[in-house]
Amino acid sequence: MRKILIIRFSSIGDIVLTTPVIRCLRKQLGAEIHFITKQQYLPLLEANPYLDKIFTIRKKVSEVLPLLKKEHYDCIIDLHKNIRSMQIRWALTAKTYAFNKLNVEKWLLVHCNINRLPNIHIVDRYLAATAPLGIKNDGQGLDYFFPPNYQAHNLPFTIHHSPFVAFAIGATFQTKRLPTEKIIEICKGSGQPVVLLGGKNEQEAGNLIAQEAGRHVLNLCGKLTLHESAEVISQAAKVITHDTGMMHIAAAFQKEILSIWGNTVPALGMWPYYGNGSNRNKTFEVQNLSCRPCSKLGFDKCPKGHFKCMIDIPVPEILVALSK
Repeated sequence: MRKILIIRFSSIGDIVLTTPVIRCLRKQLGAEIHFITKQQYLPLLEANPYLDKIFTIRKKVSEVLPLLKKEHYDCIIDLHKNIRSMQIRWALTAKTYAFNKLNVEKWLLVHCNINRLPNIHIVDRYLAATAPLGIKNDGQGLDYFFPPNYQAHNLPFTIHHSPFVAFAIGATFQTKRLPTEKIIEICKGSGQPVVLLGGKNEQEAGNLIAQEAGRHVLNLCGKLTLHESAEVISQAAKVITHDTGMMHIAAAFQKEILSIWGNTVPALGMWPYYGNGSNRNKTFEVQNLSCRPCSKLGFDKCPKGHFKCMIDIPVPEILVALSK
């Protein structure tokens, strides 16, 4: 049996997007699959039945290199392609297959507004790295697995018994997040129960949104584990989300998504991925804005000061999509 190591250190969305690679390698090759990531992302992988072993690091790959060397891998699938993944590749000297990051093409789009990016999702670029092994996309989309002993302790009883919209209000960078007043406007006009999801950084904004929007809005920001947030998404009728990891978790559950894009654009290759050529995503973005995308990641504030990419998002169109 072949033994394969997959490398992807971060982050939530990117790791969820590697799950088709994990599944296809196991099911099509019958290989023993190992994965290395950062410690904080272990919950995303620990229940994956297609993985045999997971290695984690806190800061440096040197923490686990001695253990990796003992495994004698047949090959490495590098889905991160950075300095740390290169350190592992150099140390292990196994045959390596790496995905194309398209850094030049991304730079041209961000800095010159020249789009030379292929219309190919990053999942398909991940899988292209495994093509020399004979791997083909099985079309089954993304995976998200709950641990066998998982129990939700912080979820209200009502989410299992009445239809609601999940709204993931957070984002790593402010330029990927709607202004709070826009979120309030959407929640007020939704006409249905809304559950707000986010981390502790969004807790205060969530309180304000729930207070201003009305009693039909429940703020769970900062109160849930990752798995509990995923369970809320799995139970939701629809999911509103920015370009974040929660968007990809929603796609893993085949949810109807209303994705809202600010300084980033779907053309960077990370729109919601469903598999089998299906699409349950409705994209909301400000078209023909010359400064967009201003980054492939994001900023703490708009570099130009106007933040038109989010301020000009059409709330009435979002409300129409919610009502369907």
